[in-house]
Amino acid sequence: MKKYSIKYITLAILLLSVSCTKDFDEINTNPNTLTADQLDATMAGPSFANALYKGIGNASWSLPGDDYGTYGLSTMLHSMVFSHYFSSGDPTWKTERNGINDGWRSRGWTRFYTLAVPSLRNAYTASQGNAEALAILDIWKVFMFHRFTDSWGPVPYSQAGFGGASVPYDSQESMYADFFKLLEAANATLGASSQTTVAIFGSYDRVYGGNIEKWRRFGNSLRLRLALRISDVNASTAKTQAEAAVAAGVIESNDGSAYFATTKDAYNDFVDVARYWGFYMSADMESILKGYNDPRLSIWFAVNKDGNFIGQPNGGGTQRDWSEDILSQTNQTTTFGNPETKPIEIMMASETYFNLAEGVLNGWNMGGGTAQSNYEKGVRLSLQQWGVTDNSEIDAYIAGNTTAVEPTLVNEYAAAGLSTTPPVDVPVSWADTENEQRKQIAVQKYLGLFPESWEAWSDLRRTDANILYPLLQTENSAVGRGVMKRLTYVPNEYSTNTDAVDAAVSTIAGGQDVGSAKVWWDVN
Repeated sequence: MKKYSIKYITLAILLLSVSCTKDFDEINTNPNTLTADQLDATMAGPSFANALYKGIGNASWSLPGDDYGTYGLSTMLHSMVFSHYFSSGDPTWKTERNGINDGWRSRGWTRFYTLAVPSLRNAYTASQGNAEALAILDIWKVFMFHRFTDSWGPVPYSQAGFGGASVPYDSQESMYADFFKLLEAANATLGASSQTTVAIFGSYDRVYGGNIEKWRRFGNSLRLRLALRISDVNASTAKTQAEAAVAAGVIESNDGSAYFATTKDAYNDFVDVARYWGFYMSADMESILKGYNDPRLSIWFAVNKDGNFIGQPNGGGTQRDWSEDILSQTNQTTTFGNPETKPIEIMMASETYFNLAEGVLNGWNMGGGTAQSNYEKGVRLSLQQWGVTDNSEIDAYIAGNTTAVEPTLVNEYAAAGLSTTPPVDVPVSWADTENEQRKQIAVQKYLGLFPESWEAWSDLRRTDANILYPLLQTENSAVGRGVMKRLTYVPNEYSTNTDAVDAAVSTIAGGQDVGSAKVWWDVN
């Protein structure tokens, strides 16, 4: 850690203004000449802009010292394939089979601590004295770090970005305690504000434009998400936090969903990586979407040259040339056609309603509404989010009684000695038993989160929902053919931050830095 973070303590890492292109040359002229005392309110917006873009794990060819390979290596080749949203074009890649590649995960780790975290620190410095701005930064800090710790386990948090010969790792339990504290305080500050927007962020805020009420509800929705995350390891705190979040007000409509508005300098890397790196629709997505007659199938994916939707089984199946047209890629004509205009999904309203539905099943006070009504509202909002507006079509989908079907390449599972029976054996129409209802929520949330794979991967681990086919092959006998449990620490940490990373490993279940070790909240 000390090797690449200390020098960023006082330097303004203002590599990009994502609010308007005309500012780029001015801000990027010589960022290393900007010191902490120059980070006044005029720099709050540009710093926040960087923290937003970098905090969601994206990168851009136009950024000095970075490229969109960062997104591909840290996201597409990890959480995207771990969650079976996609299968890689080259099934020999290790992460396709629950393996570890040192360079791939290192890219995401390094960019987080050398770009995202310093930008966030700069935004804090520049926003001093503005209570509303600091509250929003606290919310974004929680968002950035919860995704990171949920992928690795203990990570540098409380001292990250402040330098030192050794940067300690914080336990997940202590981080989550701080997350809830920050989110509670942010809600109080924003809820008491007489302002409607944070002017120093203004157009630099590519998510909500500084809108205080939308940020407040985003923070509470994040609080509800995290409450569910710890529901198996600390049920009482989970209940308290979830009920408080809902009472304070969460995202209620698609107008409140959080997207990052892209530009030519801060674009949607998923669009390009999915297109050019040879990623295909997974057999799981084909199985579920076809079985449900889901209208999102043709919105998200494209037919092959023969006019068919075909997904590839995860886990290293048949070796195919990337140019082979048998498999379906993303819909590059409309939905995922332009990386400069396709917004980046951060948190959708549909997730909130699926979380409310699960909360009701847990016996929590979710502010009214049944588990079924919240579940159906989540389904409706997700379909509408992707442009399905015909209410009769939506109603028919919600009332659907079909289940998942065998994917086209189902014989690859049979050849691997695996069952060909689709794991998703519940319909969309609300079931009679609680076990089936929980599985329905898991399936529809899985679809509703797409393509935000960081959260999808975490939710699959938390719920242990049996909704995915097993991997055809695995490189990790301890994990097996199921869902990968965590990422292992990067080599640079062992060479430059040895004592801290060793101490962190000693707290992990089993005391080993392995992909099969469950993170703190994953106890089932």
